[in-house]
Amino acid sequence: MTYGQIMTPVTYDLDALRAVFPAWSVFRSDAGAFYATRRGETLTDQQIDAGLQRTVCADDLADFVQLLQVQEDLR
Repeated sequence: MTYGQIMTPVTYDLDALRAVFPAWSVFRSDAGAFYATRRGETLTDQQIDAGLQRTVCADDLADFVQLLQVQEDLR
């Protein structure tokens, strides 16, 4: 990138993600990673063994949405 070029940030809408995945508390870290933690749900050992996770994270929005969808599909 040369001096004077404007960087356009990748846009995302955390409120839209929250609406699609209401069982998750979704946020973005200061470092730019996406995180989601299950709301008010305790996972059993059997659920964890089956691949369910309490918290997921990803650096990329597409990967993040895919992780959340996989977690929902495992339910």
